[in-house]
Amino acid sequence: MPETTSAVEPAGPVSPHALLFVFITLTINAMGIGLMMPVMPALMTELTELPVSEAARWGGAISVVYALMQFLCGPTLGNLSDRFGRRPVLLISMFAIAIDYLVMALSWHLAILFVARIISGIAGATMSAATAFIADISAKEDRAKNFGLVGAGFGVGFVLGPIIGGLLGEYGTRAPFYAAAALSFLNFVFGLVMLPETLKPENKRPFDWRRANPFGALKQIAKYPAVQILILGLFLFDVAHYVYPAVWSYYAERVFGWSPGDIGLSLAMVGIGYALVQGVLIRYLEPRLGVSRTLLLGLGANLVAFTGLTFATEGWMAYALIGFAALGALATPAFTGLLSNLMPDNAQGEMQGLISSAAGLAMVISPFVMTQVFAVFAAPDAAVSLPGAPFALAALLILAVFAIVLPYLRRTAPAPSPSSSSENPAE
Repeated sequence: MPETTSAVEPAGPVSPHALLFVFITLTINAMGIGLMMPVMPALMTELTELPVSEAARWGGAISVVYALMQFLCGPTLGNLSDRFGRRPVLLISMFAIAIDYLVMALSWHLAILFVARIISGIAGATMSAATAFIADISAKEDRAKNFGLVGAGFGVGFVLGPIIGGLLGEYGTRAPFYAAAALSFLNFVFGLVMLPETLKPENKRPFDWRRANPFGALKQIAKYPAVQILILGLFLFDVAHYVYPAVWSYYAERVFGWSPGDIGLSLAMVGIGYALVQGVLIRYLEPRLGVSRTLLLGLGANLVAFTGLTFATEGWMAYALIGFAALGALATPAFTGLLSNLMPDNAQGEMQGLISSAAGLAMVISPFVMTQVFAVFAAPDAAVSLPGAPFALAALLILAVFAIVLPYLRRTAPAPSPSSSSENPAE
């Protein structure tokens, strides 16, 4: 395997205010979908003048467009951050998100909303620059636990989005978007003052369109077989993990008879669990277990959660499994840490962009597949009645991830010390 470039020392101490900006940016990105959920039925019927059952089809199309933009543009923003630095990419993206929310608030036609969500998908792909920022300021052995900040931001956004959207939605379908625009603009100003540049000049590299897209980025990592293995594992993990937003509402209503309030409460509990696991717990577990064992623990917890939900019949069973679902969130920063450590320091943005693309593609595939599986096995006349079938499929995908990553993890040497970090840990 080609050897990576010698790792440099992390960029040095960074102001807590800069990390706060990155955390808020990730939280705002994660809030986007949840913010829209409470008002989307009313907004879509308002813009399409169709009954909610038909308007929902357009809502699904908007979700697909957003995910496709995430898939296509993650590597582009990551590569731009490798060329021009993390600061300009993060700031421009946050400003674009602020303008985008304002456009959504003012949308007078369905086409305008589509354009706004395209912009959201492009600007929201800034997660690649945010995670590259974290990689810049972290020693290799600390990257996995520090990437937990990404998951913590997602968890907080996952909780706050529906709450803010629901509360402000009482004042009109556009109110949540005005609030999100204001919050995004304030965060942009905050970052303008507090955010430093963390990419060292010697780690900047020329921008090349041939590698600033998902397919070009995949071609680049052909030189790193271990990265290819882990990217495939991460992609399958994401497809499995997105079963929650894809079918949870339908599953909980069908199996447990939960009301929208019950469903919202359960999602909030999951989001809180994610934030605690990825923001706090991983900082204690990963240094003691190591990144490989942390990944295996996360995968195992997901397997327990998905298997349990396949056969759950009472609401208390779902709540008993929330702890396992939250613990399963350890897998994402562990995957990201392993991948980051396998790439040169001047390609961290590109690597994080590819990770973002994998997540975006999974966001396109998983909702379609999981909802179809649910429809087949939850139908009143289903040959086999198993509303939890999507979670069974997710469990099978986790088993496939185990099969993919275990051979790699077994031949991985212990994490090198900073003095020997020029060696590829996969070898």
